Amino acid sequence: MLYETVARSEDTGLARLSYGQARALLDAYTAVGGVPGAGWDLRECRHASLTHLGKAGAGLVMLMAKSRHKKPENVRKYLHPSAESIAEVTSLLAPGDSRR
Repeated sequence: MLYETVARSEDTGLARLSYGQARALLDAYTAVGGVPGAGWDLRECRHASLTHLGKAGAGLVMLMAKSRHKKPENVRKYLHPSAESIAEVTSLLAPGDSRR
């Protein structure tokens, strides 16, 4: 069985999949029409999760920590600040100024 060979996290004791095991499971569960390799791949999952985090307001540093990117320019495309978050940051410049 696939899970018998899984390494365990020292911190939590939970199973940790290898990249190959994760790829095989994702391929099996997302195969389109039963055709292996026709579903999602791990890169697409990573991209989707970073996009969702960016839309939820995660900052550059958090996205870099989550994705383990070393260069900010590789993560900036996932940043999608909302109008509310831009207004909040702008209000830091002049708190109490209701015109902003």
